[in-house]
Formats: sequence, C-alpha cells, structure tokens
Amino acid sequence: MADTLGEDWWKADSSDASYEGEEEKPSEKAADEKKPRKRKTESVKLTKAKKKKKECFVAQEKQDTAEDKGVEKPKKRRKKKNITDALAASEPKPGCAADLQELLRDHYADKLSIIELEELQLPDSCFLARNDLSHSLSSYLKEICPKWAKVQKNHAIKRSVVLLIICSSALRTIELIKQLTAFKGEGKVLKLFAKHIKVEEQMKLLAKGVAHIGVGTPGRIKALIEKDGLTLDALKYVVLDWNWRDQKLRRMVDIPEVKVDMLKLLETRIIMGCRAGTIKLGLF
Repeated sequence: MADTLGEDWWKADSSDASYEGEEEKPSEKAADEKKPRKRKTESVKLTKAKKKKKECFVAQEKQDTAEDKGVEKPKKRRKKKNITDALAASEPKPGCAADLQELLRDHYADKLSIIELEELQLPDSCFLARNDLSHSLSSYLKEICPKWAKVQKNHAIKRSVVLLIICSSALRTIELIKQLTAFKGEGKVLKLFAKHIKVEEQMKLLAKGVAHIGVGTPGRIKALIEKDGLTLDALKYVVLDWNWRDQKLRRMVDIPEVKVDMLKLLETRIIMGCRAGTIKLGLF
C-alpha cells in the first residue's frame, strides 16, 4: 500500500508540476513576443538614419566631384536697366538745337545720301529761343511770339494754323491746351490727335472755320497733311514738347514710335519751310 501511495503521490506531484509549467509558458511567450517588436522599431530607426547619412554623403560627393571637374555654377541674371532707371539717374537738361540736329543725323545716317543729310541740317537762325525749364507754356510762347495778338488778327486762311504744337499723346495734348489760356487770347485751338476723333471729323473742323493753334500728336498731324486736311500755308511757328517727361520719365524722343512719326513729320515740308525762312522751330 505504501508503494502504491508513493507512486500515486509522485504522479500527482508530476502532473501538478507539469500543469504549473504549462501555465507559466504563455506569460513567457508574451514577454518574448514583446521584446522583438521594440527591437524592430529601433532597427528601423537606425536604418533610416543610416540611409539619410548615406544620402548626405552622396550629395556631398557629387558636389565635390562637380567642383573638381570645374563645372560652372549657373550665374544669376542681372536685371537690365530700362530707360526709366537711366533717366532717373541723370539730371534733366533742356533740349537745344544741337540735340535735334544730332537726332536727325543719327536716324537718317544709313538711309539717306550725304547730300540729302546736308539738306536736313538746319542753321541756328531756324530755331527759336529754347526753354530753360523755368517757363510755363504760356510764358514760353509769349517770349517766342511777342506780337501774337497782331498775328492772329491777320490770319484768315482755312485748313491751316499759325502755331503748331507737337506732343507725345492725347492726354498731353489736353494738358497743353489748358495751359494756353493765358496766351491764346481770341485764337481758336484745335485738338489734333487720333484718340476718339476720326481724321474726317478733324478735316471738317479745319475746313469749316479759321483755326489759329493746332495741338496734337505727330502721327495724326502727318496724316492730316498727307490728306490735304491741313496745309502749311499760314504756318509760322512749330513748337516741340521736347523736355516734358511722362510717368516713366520718357521724353517724346524716347518713345520709338512717337520719335519716328515726329521725324517723318519734320521731313515732309517743315524742314523745307525752316530752310526757306518761313517757319521757326522751338523746343519747349
């Protein structure tokens, strides 16, 4: 009996031990399962850090190799100075006869013969007193035409004006007409520009009555002369709005299309009239 009890006790103890061992295993497995996860996250972080370091080293190596090979880096583009910047840096100077002569010579140097260029050159006697930048338009006109009251009374030719003022734009034309109030007296002033006004309408106005002063742009004035809407029979004074600058600090001669139209207008019959002594030129 003792032997049998001993064997059963041993079996009971062994079964209990085996049972307790089986109960302990899941906790050990859970602990073991948790540990590798932490290691994986740490290893991922390490691999990412290594990759970044490798990329940095590769980028540095590429830069070093580019410098060693003498590869030029792209240069930064410098901003080109426009005409506004150039004119803003320079002091305003009043225009003179030599400036107009030089402009004519440079523009027609490769287009006309030497004899034709000489015909465009004007003697100093053709020019009126220049504006020294202290005059208003009315004060300047009073200086160059002191007997205006008598001149306008004697003028009775239709489709022609005594005084022609040439400027760069329609807005500038309106400004100049407003400045004429102290000078024009009883003279009639016409707007000669292309904006909102047809050539035919201006031709009718010129033919309808006697006009004394014409203010406008060179392109429209030239078109009127070519269509015989405006004649130069009574013309005595031509004033160029030379010194005035717009918002971009450009003068009339700094705007390419206006400059070309002005030179063509002068070339038509105005320079011929200046050389004949019937027309005088002024730079306002």
